[in-house]
Amino acid sequence: MQKEYIQLGNKEVYNGQYMLCAFYVESYGGKTLEEASSNIAAESSNGSNLKVGTGTPFSASMGAIVYEIDHMTSTVYIAYPWRIFDRGGSVQNILTFIAGNVFGMSSVKACKLLDVQFPAEMLTQYDGPSYTLDDMRKYLDVYDSPILGSIIKPKIGLTSNQYAELCYDFWAGGGHFVKNDEPQADQDFAPFDTMVKAVRIAMDRAEDVTGHKKVHSFNVSAADFDTMIERADLIQRTMRPGSYAFLIDGITSGWTAVQTLRRRYPEVFLHFHRAGHGAFTRKESPFGFTVPVMTKFARLAGASGIHTGTAGIGKMDGSPEEDVVAAMHASRVGSQGSHFKQVWSTVSWSDSDVETILRSERHIWESGARELSIARRELSQMDDYSITHKADWRMMNKTAPIISGGVNPVLIPKLLDTFGTIDFITTMGGGTHSHPMGTTAGTQAVLESFRAWQNGQTLEEASHDGQGYDVELQRAVDFYNKKGTQATKVKQN
Repeated sequence: MQKEYIQLGNKEVYNGQYMLCAFYVESYGGKTLEEASSNIAAESSNGSNLKVGTGTPFSASMGAIVYEIDHMTSTVYIAYPWRIFDRGGSVQNILTFIAGNVFGMSSVKACKLLDVQFPAEMLTQYDGPSYTLDDMRKYLDVYDSPILGSIIKPKIGLTSNQYAELCYDFWAGGGHFVKNDEPQADQDFAPFDTMVKAVRIAMDRAEDVTGHKKVHSFNVSAADFDTMIERADLIQRTMRPGSYAFLIDGITSGWTAVQTLRRRYPEVFLHFHRAGHGAFTRKESPFGFTVPVMTKFARLAGASGIHTGTAGIGKMDGSPEEDVVAAMHASRVGSQGSHFKQVWSTVSWSDSDVETILRSERHIWESGARELSIARRELSQMDDYSITHKADWRMMNKTAPIISGGVNPVLIPKLLDTFGTIDFITTMGGGTHSHPMGTTAGTQAVLESFRAWQNGQTLEEASHDGQGYDVELQRAVDFYNKKGTQATKVKQN
């Protein structure tokens, strides 16, 4: 055991100079939890498997500290001097330390990062989001509902024009936001440049018909950074400012790709798709990190929005306990994780103004999503009112939760009640395009489902009241109930 890394009860770790981590740890080969923990702390900071004689007093001060061990839950708490991380604000560098070689150590049977806390001084080194959900709301002039979006289905195999035509159908039905699916790229049957141009034409048509602006999220993930930048520049030349987002497959493309886009294009909504995250985040995986941890790092890196799961309501693995917490980490100034409270402030958390902001935020969330929806609807009707709230300069901007995966019109009310907010983007693929009457009707059913929830009606009441799109909603209720996707059959993990 490398005893210098074990400092149980050390209170200095709370002085703002350490990033705190909680790991679930199991050891191999009869090693104690203390021995395994000391090896993790050494490998993930300034040490090795053996004590070396080439260190200096200063290098010794850069070691991680195991400051608490809970043997009942096999939870190990490790503090890292945040000065050991790349001062250029590199998320990739942090994860190389704490979620890198430690996963391959022979002394551990399991090592999962459960939670992380960034101190205020550390936050000043990182970009955080630039273009936010508030900016998108202002562009779209949509304040009193979630941003209602779609993923075009089938996800692959459509030509550029076929894809764009379905975008038009969704937008014409009243939808706000369309995204490329995560594998969509530059396939021979749908060349990327042709797809972008076709989408611009479809968007212009939809805006003429509806009188409302629309947004499309383009997947710029590529084999190399040069191609990624070429695709981003093509989009900028083709689309109007505000009408597009850049989607990046953050796990498979890497954190450096995410931060490159954030720094090159601060005026563009940066859409972080998490394809591949399950290898790290699923509960049955003994190594990796949790969805809330991944979400925290995405906000630190500057993602404008990140997929946070559907809390067990859709088709993806997840639970309300994890996915709602992830959404809070993304969008709140202060949120409670499984082990730490995170406050996204770059000044002392005890600052009186920060405390006022946190109290106000808690009141808003505790009021519930329906009350927030009603308040925003009333406020947005005031001529001199703008719902866009830029974060105080002492705060890191918020990241929008993107809730996607197996959602359909019937599940919208449960989704809203579970997450307790309307400040998210939801993207429905099959839940829109599988509607028996087609994509446009499916979009109208989504909108009517939201309005029913907003007005305190059940979907059955709304689908028979003779108001709005009752036929489209009625067909949706009948269809999705028969398919077994109604809210009464939602799994709870």
